[in-house]
Amino acid sequence: MTDNLLTAESPALDQRTSFGFWVYLMTDCLLFASLFATYAVLRGATYGGPGPHQLFDPGFVLIETLILLTSSFSCGMAIVAARRGNKNLAFALLGLTFVLGVAFLTMEISEFTHLALSGEGWTHSAFLSAFFTLVGTHGLHIAVGLVWLTTLLAQTAKWGLVPGMLRRLSVFGLFWHFLDIIWIFIFTIVYLWGIA
Repeated sequence: MTDNLLTAESPALDQRTSFGFWVYLMTDCLLFASLFATYAVLRGATYGGPGPHQLFDPGFVLIETLILLTSSFSCGMAIVAARRGNKNLAFALLGLTFVLGVAFLTMEISEFTHLALSGEGWTHSAFLSAFFTLVGTHGLHIAVGLVWLTTLLAQTAKWGLVPGMLRRLSVFGLFWHFLDIIWIFIFTIVYLWGIA
């Protein structure tokens, strides 16, 4: 049964999968829009504590951003390689995407840990609650994406680049690029606007 799903490319299944995933992405857009709106309203509610200007390191965040954007590029190139039938290159680029995703998530956790240990945890002010919720939700999505990518790497190694795998890789690519777009908004609204 599984082999049939992986090898047979049904146009009806493709349309349902694509439509369902786009619906999911739109609901995620609504989730992030509400978190951005909440952050914008609570940005100045520091409860007498430090604000974004005092807390954020622009150099650190720029490195995070470059890592995530590079992972998006490697993910896109992996899908191009997969569509051309180059399994080894696709596998290597997906592996690079995974490593870069782990590096990004490690830096995000490091930032959260540093803030919490310096007494600026999510309960300190409304501003920090909104910050941790917004950026943490993005980080959770990255973590889920890494689990998904691990599964895709295992499936690609086992079955190769059969049509069903190409569809799965394409859907994952949409998800990963979506997370990069959300991060660009976070980088601009939370970090650049915060330190301006």
